[in-house]
Amino acid sequence: MLYREASQYKTTYAADQQIFPILQDRWGIFALLLLAFVVVPLVGNDYIFSGLLIPFLILSLAALGLNLLTGYTGQISLGSAGFMAVGAFAAYNFMLRVDGMPVLGSFVLASLCAALVGVLFGLCCYRIKDFYLIVATLGSQFFIEWVLTKFGWFTDYSASGVITAQKIVIFGAAFDSPVSRYMLVLAIVVLMTLAAKNMMRSTFGRNCMAVRDMDVAADVIGINVFWTKLMAFAVSSFYCGMAGALWAFVYIGTVEPQAFDLDRSLQILFMVIVGGMGSIAGNYFGAAFILLLPIFISQVGALLFGYGVDKSVVEHMVQVVFGTLIILMLIVEPHGLARLWQIGKEKLRLWPFPW
Repeated sequence: MLYREASQYKTTYAADQQIFPILQDRWGIFALLLLAFVVVPLVGNDYIFSGLLIPFLILSLAALGLNLLTGYTGQISLGSAGFMAVGAFAAYNFMLRVDGMPVLGSFVLASLCAALVGVLFGLCCYRIKDFYLIVATLGSQFFIEWVLTKFGWFTDYSASGVITAQKIVIFGAAFDSPVSRYMLVLAIVVLMTLAAKNMMRSTFGRNCMAVRDMDVAADVIGINVFWTKLMAFAVSSFYCGMAGALWAFVYIGTVEPQAFDLDRSLQILFMVIVGGMGSIAGNYFGAAFILLLPIFISQVGALLFGYGVDKSVVEHMVQVVFGTLIILMLIVEPHGLARLWQIGKEKLRLWPFPW
């Protein structure tokens, strides 16, 4: 009864093509943004901002970038963390070597550098598919990490290979508190999410989905498969590069190439799989499941079994419970949490007869 489209008539083509055509969806997004931009900054503390929300938003953005390539275009990649590293170290070098470079400008230029690197690897991976594509993108992960470690210019010849990100100052305001950094990340993530939502509704997005479903058929009907795959690599790398710049400047502060290793790429890939491939909202569901749920289970485990039980035993129990939840979730719904969310909304439309 609360989620019905009855009496919601579309009288113009523009109204029919809205991002959120259902009124309840628009109000829900408005309430969510109001909660994120107004309520959370008022009630949150430093741990919530620095330890939970900031990494959650940044990894959601990286998962969104990977989903544009894997979920929408069908090009499986294990190099997302490598493109994050390109964005992080490029932003650091732009700030270091260009006088007067604004922070946001360095983020955009660093993301463009990551997109350029993504195009180069996309050219190499154009004609390969499936497991061969996985191996090729895995090679890009190791190659980027090796370049950043081997050539000292990228780290300003630091003996340890660790860089310290410059301070974030935008229009004269210093973003040095956890809440201000959270607001900065939130604003960037929201804008880029809306851009991705619109992009996947455009001709380019439809071409990506056609290539994903069957590239031969897409080529037959006139879609430029080569250009579509190449642009998908570029856009995906741009998003991952922005996530890497935010990871280095906003979250960590000091970062090394090993911070963007294969484990990070696998973590982002699992977020996409668990959240739901080919879904914008699924990236946030997957990031919450992979990043925030283990922390919640750990806190509950500490409360229930923390007294008189070794902490290492509690942590192992947390890993067992978390792994079991992943297996059960994928058995119940292989298409991810986004599909469960979609099924729930469809049942609400038929309420009180959802079955």
